[in-house]
Amino acid sequence: MASTALKQSAPTTLQQAQTAALLALLNLNAPSDPSPIQRPGTPSGKASTGIKVPAVTGPPVWKVLVLDQQTKDVLATVLRVQDLRDVGVTLHVQLHSLRPPLPDVPAVYFVAPTLDNVRRIADDLDKCLYESFHLNFVGPLPRALLEELAGSVASAGTGDLVEQVLDQYLSFIAPSPSLFSLLSPLPPTTLSNQAGPSQAQPVTSYTLLNSPSSTEQQIEEEIERISNGLFSAVVTMGHVPIIRAPKGNAAEMIAKKLDIKIRDAILSASRTHGATSSLFAQDASGLSNLQRPLLLILDRNVDLVSMISHGWTYQALVSDCLEIKLNRVVVTQPQKRSYDLDSKDFFWAKNAPNPFPQVAEEIDTELNKYKQDAAEITRSTGVSDVNDISQIDVSSNAAHLKTAITQLPELTARKAVLDTHMNIATALLEQIKKRALDELFSTEEAINKQTVASILEMLRSPRPSGTLTPEDKLRLVLVFYLSSPDNAISKDDIVELEKELKNAGANIESFEYVRRTREISRMTVTTAVGGTSTPVLGAGQGELFRGFTAFGNRLTDRLKEGGLDNLISGVKNFLPANKLLPVTRITEAIMDSSAASNQSLQETDEYIFLDPRASRHTGLGLSGGPGGPGGERRRMAFAEGMVFIVGGAGYVEYGNLEEWAAKTGKRVTYGGTEIIDPGAFVNVLQDLGRSTA
Repeated sequence: MASTALKQSAPTTLQQAQTAALLALLNLNAPSDPSPIQRPGTPSGKASTGIKVPAVTGPPVWKVLVLDQQTKDVLATVLRVQDLRDVGVTLHVQLHSLRPPLPDVPAVYFVAPTLDNVRRIADDLDKCLYESFHLNFVGPLPRALLEELAGSVASAGTGDLVEQVLDQYLSFIAPSPSLFSLLSPLPPTTLSNQAGPSQAQPVTSYTLLNSPSSTEQQIEEEIERISNGLFSAVVTMGHVPIIRAPKGNAAEMIAKKLDIKIRDAILSASRTHGATSSLFAQDASGLSNLQRPLLLILDRNVDLVSMISHGWTYQALVSDCLEIKLNRVVVTQPQKRSYDLDSKDFFWAKNAPNPFPQVAEEIDTELNKYKQDAAEITRSTGVSDVNDISQIDVSSNAAHLKTAITQLPELTARKAVLDTHMNIATALLEQIKKRALDELFSTEEAINKQTVASILEMLRSPRPSGTLTPEDKLRLVLVFYLSSPDNAISKDDIVELEKELKNAGANIESFEYVRRTREISRMTVTTAVGGTSTPVLGAGQGELFRGFTAFGNRLTDRLKEGGLDNLISGVKNFLPANKLLPVTRITEAIMDSSAASNQSLQETDEYIFLDPRASRHTGLGLSGGPGGPGGERRRMAFAEGMVFIVGGAGYVEYGNLEEWAAKTGKRVTYGGTEIIDPGAFVNVLQDLGRSTA
């Protein structure tokens, strides 16, 4: 699918591009913008048509939307039910479910390209369930499946019902404007028509690519799946990138596969002599190399610390302490409730990457602003409460009523958002206190200054307000071990740390796995570059800490009497240290070499350099030291880039990269095979430890 050409006044984010493509898909692949744009879909087996289709005018066409579990996740992340209604979707149903015939309504299918799905679509066509069929596949439909579908349609004589068969290249999830992950692997192909997702727990990419029990075929299939998903993200952005990746691991294999896929797409379009246009139509004007984006593909093993460390930003704490999936956050205390953090949530968009004390202050500020706006309405209309607007005397207050009615929906929506974040922040505060997350974070920020004795003391010391969980103790030890130079921790010290973890009830299989892996590969020490490792501590009434005091006053009706002061009092006041995590440091070295350290430049100069627009002989995998074909001569400045982590992405790393991009004016999109919370990643390491024992 060629990325929809949006307004060029502001740069388009990956999430915006995906949302626009989905809305066009739901609009029967016709643009809603009156300006002619590239058709946001590719006929299966071909490059994009590039047909300029007329804009949709008049009321929307009412239609049925048919999904499977994968595409449901894609839609649920960026669109809500009301968004579907706005483009004429009156009913959305699962493909593998019993559906009544609606012969006078067109149907939009948006499903994964699998044999099971193709056969079910053929069955629906045979039954003439709908007036017309607009078939959209989330990824490219293999030729064998296209032929199977064509054969079924031809034998049943239902070809007239099929309006479109399109590859959409949307097989990724974009929960934030600059964050994405690939779709989960498809379960083993079955021919059953059972509705609902598979109950089998999907195996993570990190497990599959690092487990000794994985077969060569499994690894090759995973590499192919990842390169296909990453190709979708690149196509949706619409520009051919310069690809960089370290040598000798899965990242290099994926980079080379992706290079071939992009080359084939460009070649396919060029062979049609203008009959079809490239998937990368936005590059048609001929961007210079300096304007082209970077695609940096890295292996997760470049930095394990950021995946298991304790974060202090709003989004990192939500990921660590609460359940978040597809932008839906679940709070279990005092009662189980779920909240959607979508693109319309102004508070999340602004404050997700901020340190938690600052978020507390922002909530207080926004609540005061809301109260002032509500008071202004009640003052001008003469009612005592905004909820009593309906009681205004229309004859004497017509102008005020018009003003109130205009402002009330926005005020109500704003209040709902603030209530959501009050509840989420309250749950986080309780977890911070209960698990001593502020102490853990401050200790890990200064991890290079810690000793075995200080770590053991922290593991053993009693806390009146709460105790470290076994998992938190394990994560602290893992961060300490991975941040220490090779052989800096003696075998006796390791035995002592393991003993303490066992006494706490922690499963040390993950610790054993990390130690074995490091002994074999001597993982790069993840020391910080570009800043101090010491957290910025402040006095109890510092600027940011004031937010806790004000915030606490707003929560008195939510906590038992006396509980709030105890909760707030133990939370330290500090900001994250100004340092670059390894992935950010590598990104800086490649995107802005003039600001990078010599150590980072020497490391990244060895990365492979792939330019899909260059001839194969000049672009494939060049690398080398300074002065060589891939050294200093391959250093380029990039204003825009995409960083992709093979093996999983995390919010701590995302926040660090986002902060660097904001300071330097770069536009960076961050993604991974999955977005994994710290607890889940520890479980991944634990499973690997068990399989390699």
